[in-house]
Amino acid sequence: MNLHSRAFEAPTESQKKKGLKWWETGTRPDYRFSLANERTFLAWIRTSLAIVAGAVGIDQFASHLGSAQLRLILSIILLLVGGLLGGVAYTRWARAERAMRHETDLPLSFLLPFLALFTALLSVGLAWLIIAFD
Repeated sequence: MNLHSRAFEAPTESQKKKGLKWWETGTRPDYRFSLANERTFLAWIRTSLAIVAGAVGIDQFASHLGSAQLRLILSIILLLVGGLLGGVAYTRWARAERAMRHETDLPLSFLLPFLALFTALLSVGLAWLIIAFD
């Protein structure tokens, strides 16, 4: 069974003029790699949703955790980071998919160090809030 179709081969000059989308260029990668890339994307989306859920939880259920203004600021920061992470997850997926299609190295992602630093700072900040306002 041939998994490659003409639609996914490198475009000719006439096809380039038609304005093909990036997912129509290059060679279709093995479906297992595309599915692994998609699973990674979905893991980032789950992480993003968990951060958003944490923002809602702090805003709605942590009335003992600092002042109302402090909780609002923390919730807004979490909402912004969760939304940003969801958007960046898509661009990371697309960049990896494009690299696989053109058989180039996978791009480096700044998501891992960013999320690690954010999680460390958030946990220290929340620990301080719990200790200071308990």
